Amino acid sequence: MPTPLTPETIRSAPKVLLHDHLDGGVRPSTVTELAAEIGHQLPAPDAVSLERWFRESAYSGSLERYLDTFVHTVGVMQTRDALVRVAAECAEDLAVDGVVYAEVRFAPELHVEGDLLLDEVVEAVLEGFETGARTAAEMGHHIRVGTLLTAMRHAARSREIAELAVQYRDDGVVGFDIAGAEAGFPPTRHLDAFEYLRRENAHFTIHAGEGFGLPSIWEALAWCGTDRLGHGVRIIDDISTDEDGTVRLGRLAQYVRDRRIPLEMCPSSNVQTGAAPSIAEHPIGLLRQLSFRVTVNTDNRLMSGVSMTSEMAALVEAFGYGWDDLQWLTLNAMKSAFIPFDERLDLINTVIKPGYASLKA
Repeated sequence: MPTPLTPETIRSAPKVLLHDHLDGGVRPSTVTELAAEIGHQLPAPDAVSLERWFRESAYSGSLERYLDTFVHTVGVMQTRDALVRVAAECAEDLAVDGVVYAEVRFAPELHVEGDLLLDEVVEAVLEGFETGARTAAEMGHHIRVGTLLTAMRHAARSREIAELAVQYRDDGVVGFDIAGAEAGFPPTRHLDAFEYLRRENAHFTIHAGEGFGLPSIWEALAWCGTDRLGHGVRIIDDISTDEDGTVRLGRLAQYVRDRRIPLEMCPSSNVQTGAAPSIAEHPIGLLRQLSFRVTVNTDNRLMSGVSMTSEMAALVEAFGYGWDDLQWLTLNAMKSAFIPFDERLDLINTVIKPGYASLKA
């Protein structure tokens, strides 16, 4: 008989995470401790109430207000020691949650308010991930963490960050990303960075179709040549359903499905920022039925109060998913990762498929 689907058994399943922000997954206790060390004023007096504040603030229905919460996590991540600690704890937390491969993104330009240079920021985070993965392995949880360097779409340092991603591509940085408020800041503002990355045969993803609609997705694909879509939830605007239940795809949606463009979907985060009304009404349900390259992700574990386990459990409850569905989503993510094909295949054949086979037996 298959193993029953519960939070505990889902946690034991091998999971792959492609969209997770380092500054959105800091432990509340770590935020309070680091804030006390530097005198950073927090909106709550202790870790428990601070965690509650983050979650309540996240349910704003606005991407811009959701992003405002990051002033407190970024604010305490301005020293080398703090970055190493936060990255190490991130790797440990993900590993304990059953994540076997993760791509965690962060924006180096947000961590230079102290005396750190951009390359020092990157090296500190890479060291932290390595330390955390090693500690997790000692506890019996094995994880590989790749890093995505993010440029802020409202700023003008994307080419510089793209060059940094290429510089550290052999040291754990697997790709590049742009993030931040979409409205008013189209991805084509950063064409120089994307053209540079394409010349360097480097991977990149773009936040698109989260807080803005189809034009953002179209620009990310047609003009910028993105490998993946960060969120991409608004692709649903190009899909219609007739009264008889016939589903029709517009040209952009058809292109995304035909080209197997990975969608880095973050259900709980999308509900909190108003991109979807609820988990049960999230476009991921229909997109899964239509066989888009859907992946499931956490986005910001602290702000959204989620884990990969809780996101998968929510989909099980909302859509009646079984182990086959969770395996399909996991394989989609692993196939879409930014590490070499042979390394992806090895994880699929030696970790992911055997892990799900034992749960389905």
